[in-house]
Amino acid sequence: MESTTVGAAKKILGTNFIGVDELSSIADKMNLLQPSKMNKPLPVIPYSEEQLLKVAGTHVLFLAIPFNAEEAPLSLMEMRDFFGIDPAIKEPCFYNQDWYVREQFVHEPLLEYRWYLLRKTLIDETRGKGIESDNENLPSALVCAYAFFVYCYHANKYLWESDFVWCNDTDANGDRVYVGRYIDPQGIAKNGFSIHRHLRLSKMYGQI
Repeated sequence: MESTTVGAAKKILGTNFIGVDELSSIADKMNLLQPSKMNKPLPVIPYSEEQLLKVAGTHVLFLAIPFNAEEAPLSLMEMRDFFGIDPAIKEPCFYNQDWYVREQFVHEPLLEYRWYLLRKTLIDETRGKGIESDNENLPSALVCAYAFFVYCYHANKYLWESDFVWCNDTDANGDRVYVGRYIDPQGIAKNGFSIHRHLRLSKMYGQI
């Protein structure tokens, strides 16, 4: 497996690199466990320098810490409880919605102690196109949320500021989850990291 050292990756990616040092400085703001307390060897960066050079301006490489400051496994609901849903109280925050609070995917601690590489903007060719079947290349909603808040505190910028990202999660009815769009371009909705589901047409829909 090809790999890259932390020093080389940081030099290549600049602000788009979020490792141990970067996380240590923002862990308290994120309610994350300090990386030094993981008591595990630092994961290998599973990308070559050549691969990172190709995506240096389009992607962010980040280390995921899968526990909060109290050493409880990180989940979307844990993050939502910490960041809140009211931008008048604290930002960044989650968008004020509750359809998912009983859905399984928001309670699953599926974040791994590893490096993730995510694109910072949508692939233009995919805009306006749905996902018809399972796609193992799609990120989870939890990974996207973690990336959003970590990058926000690290770079003071919003990932997918006005766009939505398809995720590999589905709700109890099999409807696909999508996340993102912190700012409503029309200025109608309040700020907040959104978690939505794309309702598929079924026999329960019709006219009267």
